[in-house]
Amino acid sequence: MFNKKEALEKVPKQPGVYIMRDDTDGIIYIGKAIKLRNRVSQYFRESTKHTNKIRQMITQIARFEYIVTDSEQEALILESQLIKQHKPRYNTMLKDDKSYPYIKVTKNEPYPRIMITRIIKQDGAKYYGPYTSGLAAKEVVELMRKMYKIRNCNRRLPKDIHKERACLYYHIHQCEGPCEGLVEQIEYKKNAEKVVSFLDGEYEPVIKLLKLDMKVASDSLDFEKAAEIRDQLKSVEAIAKKQKIVDNSLEDKDVIGFAKTEKEAIFQVFFIRKGGMIGQEHYRLEGIEELKDSTIMAIFVKQFYAGTPYIPRTLMLQELMEEEDIIGEWLSSKRGSRVYLKTPKKGEKLKLIQLAKQNANIKLKQYGEKSRREEARTKGAVKTIDKLLAMTIPINRIEAYDISNTQGFESVGSMVVFEEGKPKRSDYRKFKIKQVQGPDDYASLREVLTRRFTRALDEQKKIILEGLDSQKAKFIKLPELILMDGGKGQVSIGNKVLNDLGLDIKVCGMIKDSKHRTKGLLDDGKEVLLDKHSEAFKLITRIQDEAHRFAIEYHKNLRNKKQIQSILDEIDGIGPARRRNLILHFGSVAHIREADIETLEKVDSMNKTVAEEVFNFFNNTLK
Repeated sequence: MFNKKEALEKVPKQPGVYIMRDDTDGIIYIGKAIKLRNRVSQYFRESTKHTNKIRQMITQIARFEYIVTDSEQEALILESQLIKQHKPRYNTMLKDDKSYPYIKVTKNEPYPRIMITRIIKQDGAKYYGPYTSGLAAKEVVELMRKMYKIRNCNRRLPKDIHKERACLYYHIHQCEGPCEGLVEQIEYKKNAEKVVSFLDGEYEPVIKLLKLDMKVASDSLDFEKAAEIRDQLKSVEAIAKKQKIVDNSLEDKDVIGFAKTEKEAIFQVFFIRKGGMIGQEHYRLEGIEELKDSTIMAIFVKQFYAGTPYIPRTLMLQELMEEEDIIGEWLSSKRGSRVYLKTPKKGEKLKLIQLAKQNANIKLKQYGEKSRREEARTKGAVKTIDKLLAMTIPINRIEAYDISNTQGFESVGSMVVFEEGKPKRSDYRKFKIKQVQGPDDYASLREVLTRRFTRALDEQKKIILEGLDSQKAKFIKLPELILMDGGKGQVSIGNKVLNDLGLDIKVCGMIKDSKHRTKGLLDDGKEVLLDKHSEAFKLITRIQDEAHRFAIEYHKNLRNKKQIQSILDEIDGIGPARRRNLILHFGSVAHIREADIETLEKVDSMNKTVAEEVFNFFNNTLK
């Protein structure tokens, strides 16, 4: 057993990260501290004031662990990485985990390339972005290829010159063919420099040159070329207009403002590069109850920039941040040079902050109604069920089970999982019934439940005794509520299995009316009726439908697979190896049936005699 008092005495007074786990060994909270012992001890002192959310979290702690670091900055980095990886239930979480495209110019190569990437490396290339629209990034890259004919291939030049023929981009005049030595390296690099200048925001020289070229082409009566240049000019002007100058300092910066309710905050970020705004995006931060604005801003900055490959020189913030010094050091180390954190109080910079906050307020209002509806149908519905069943432990995870078979043929079981009222498909599990013969749903359900919860207990033991990584445990997380698609019989089986295994989990049946429609829950022999217009009723129905769908889908797949195998097995000369080769080669029985003898002979391990057997079988017996 885990002894908290003894464990606390062993915690060192050094910087590090602490990890709180529940009785299923799931991670429920991750934090960092300058002195681990002082911080972790606070959770277990009655005198310490905590938010309601943290008080609830403390009741769920079964054990904790910690990782010592050399500095507070290392602890911050590790905390950010672990929160992003595990997404603990009680941490305040950034919900909009977007990945943005960047434009990359490989200036360090003899023949530079231009491409779109979502990963920034310290490789000597120049990166531009982030572009909040993938289409916008694509438009810029395509324009650069048309104007300056810069390659995007992966050929290693000049090493691979003359090794392969020029690709399609050369033939459509979007590359000058350096792979065949059709352009001098010096001339090619000059064009690459023009691309860099353009991406740096120097649009006017390009616009002037295009206007001059268009006039020359027009005066020469080369109207086709003039029209092509005109289209390029329009594209350049459109890009220049989108990336209008909003900051005369011409430096890279992000402007961050937010608006909030009691439970969530919406952040608006303006991405300014070389003084021009290249995009804007909003993000939602959940679980901010009772947090100060400085804490909310710090949480956003840590989580957002932990997952962002590019850190600008300056962050303009609506609010001062908690732990600003240590966060600033972390950002600077991530960028490779100093990052400036500013909270403007006057002038044009303050106007940018106010504009970001104004946009955040608009998004917050839009999210408000949508968020309320979503909360009512998910978390709100779970809370209603919680009250109706008088749960002693709040419901977070619900599991529902169903059995599917056709007169006992290929019986299967399904387990679907809902957390906070939403399906968690990564935790769904399928069970092929192994021990039950014939159409016995009760016995099949007993087998499924026994296998599922025995596996959970086995994984718990392996974590404690053998040091199994809990991330590799597929069954360890236990529900607070189990739903059975049926009445007393199914509930009785569920309770018997759990009692035999020493587990205390609420089991309810989903009872139906005379028309086979769900009308409520069966709890401890009593019917708990649900208002059919309530969100709780709708959630129970969704869970029931999902359990049915998942079981039937699995059963259908097994049945189809069985049918395919049985048809091919009827053909003389077709064993497991040839059956597998046929399916791999043709993809389906329908395609095998359409094949002629010559085509069938081309399949691995087939000869003419067997090919004729397959052809004759399908053409004589299946028509």
